Amino acid sequence: MNSYPVNMNNKPEVKAFFDEATNTISYVVKDPTSSSCAIIDSVMDIDYAAGRITYEHADMIIAYIQSNDLQLEWIIETHVHADHLSAAPYIQQKLGGKIGIGDKILVVQDTFGKVFNEGTEFQRDGSQFDALFKDGDTYKIGNLEAFTIYTPGHTPACMVHVMGNATFVGDTLFMPDGGSARADFPGGDAHELYDSIMKILELPDEMRLFMCHDYGPNGRDIQWETTVGDEKKYNVHVGAGKTKEEFVKFRTERDAQLDMPKLIIPSLQVNMRAGDLPKDEDGNPVLKVPVNSL
Repeated sequence: MNSYPVNMNNKPEVKAFFDEATNTISYVVKDPTSSSCAIIDSVMDIDYAAGRITYEHADMIIAYIQSNDLQLEWIIETHVHADHLSAAPYIQQKLGGKIGIGDKILVVQDTFGKVFNEGTEFQRDGSQFDALFKDGDTYKIGNLEAFTIYTPGHTPACMVHVMGNATFVGDTLFMPDGGSARADFPGGDAHELYDSIMKILELPDEMRLFMCHDYGPNGRDIQWETTVGDEKKYNVHVGAGKTKEEFVKFRTERDAQLDMPKLIIPSLQVNMRAGDLPKDEDGNPVLKVPVNSL
């Protein structure tokens, strides 16, 4: 068993915000004993065809925090998302808070700094973020203690955040009928992903798990909350005692059939900068489209 500092008696309030355009679920997590809160995996809206950025989804979260007189302390990214853009800087400008991500962001910045042919002005040291978490790091949201679990496999910088009896799994796991995330992006690895999922499933069976994405398999309604116990029993990719060998074989074959996410090119450029848009030499926001590089 792991030795992480789990405290199931702490029960944060969790408010979910579903973004239909990207099937992303963002969360506001409130300390039950104070007005302090954190945001997990925010979304910035983009009309990629028109090159237009807007903030409707982020404004909904901001309005919720303001109307409930909450104090934002953390803006957490579970990883460098490849399917939506982060609104972290926009939210930080409005509400404050520190932006945090796993310390392996440096690997992602180095990899995709080359893909997008970024110049020397693009810092590859994670300095765009306020905090870089290592495995087992602890931090507080008011009086609520939180800790991190390093969970590579989907990307090299994936990290799960545990806040009392609520765990935010990023793209490591989906709902039991959705299985698991792909592992074929640069730096991804199906063997690592299986090991990372097993770390999560060592948490108490009653632990609440909150997904970053849901796609409503077989036409069911969108869902985002389950438990460790249900994932262990029913997850179609890793549940009911499926072996690493079975998982890696399935995941590798399945990933070979998947298209790239529609927003991977803008998402990676923005998210490796903590949500900031890259600029041209005149300071104008601009996105690159590398050809045959992904």
